[in-house]
Parts: sequence; C-alpha cells; structure tokens
Amino acid sequence: MIAGFVLALAAGALVGVQNAFNGRVNGAAGSWATTALVLGLGFAASLTLGLVFEGKRLFALESMETWFAFSGFIGVGVVFCLVRGIQRLGPTVAVAAALSSQLLFGLLWDSLGWFGLRQVPFTAQQAVGALVMIAGIALLKLGGQARERAAPGEEASEA
Repeated sequence: MIAGFVLALAAGALVGVQNAFNGRVNGAAGSWATTALVLGLGFAASLTLGLVFEGKRLFALESMETWFAFSGFIGVGVVFCLVRGIQRLGPTVAVAAALSSQLLFGLLWDSLGWFGLRQVPFTAQQAVGALVMIAGIALLKLGGQARERAAPGEEASEA
C-alpha cells in the first residue's frame, strides 16, 4: 500500500511539472501544438520503454476489449482542456479542478459499476469528502481573486 501512495504522489508531482512545461509550450506554440507535442513525445517514450521492459508482451492485447484502445483519443481532450484551463484559471486552480473532477467521476463510475469496474456503494463519507474538495477549490479561486483585487504592493485582507 505504501508503494501505491509513493507512486501516486510521484505521479502528482510529475503532472505538476508537466503542466508547468505545457504552459510554457502553449504560450509559444498554441494549444494544439502543445497537445500534439505532449502526446507525440509521450507515445515515443512509452513505446520505447515498453519495448525495453516488456518486449513483445507490449503488443499482447487479446484480453482487452477493443473499445478501451480508444483511450488515447481521450488523452487529446485531457491535455487540450488542461492546457486551456491553466491558461484561464492558473495552474493551481485548474489542476485542483481537474483532480476533483477525476475523483468525482471516479466515484460515480465506481458506484454505478461502469466500464467493467466492480460496483462500490457510494457512502456518506465519500459525499462529505467530495464536498470538502469542492469547497477547497472555491477557497483557492476566491483567495486568488482577493489578491488580484488588492492594490499593487498591498496584501489582500484575510477576512
């Protein structure tokens, strides 16, 4: 279990770095160029590493349902929407909103048993956790707006 948390935390850190880089590329080249670059380089890297570590097993997809292979198309939407969201909201709020959306939809799909997932009952604890997360995003966004309204060189009131 600890290894799972370490890997998840590492993924979060990598996404944070990737978003910073993507923001710079987007500023220089635009959203579609950023999306193509990110996914193209990701494909090249994952294909290379997959061949090195898995060899021919990389292409053993017989047990996979065909329609799951289209998740790469979803990746286009993920990268494009996140790049544009960061451009409009800033990295902290955009990533918080994206992660919250991911968790909320994960809860929905788990509770309904969609996409071949084992159905997991939705609990009151999960509902409270989701509401706290949404409140946290609102606080992040509202706190940023208060700082933007403060006069240059002045701190925003904490009230």
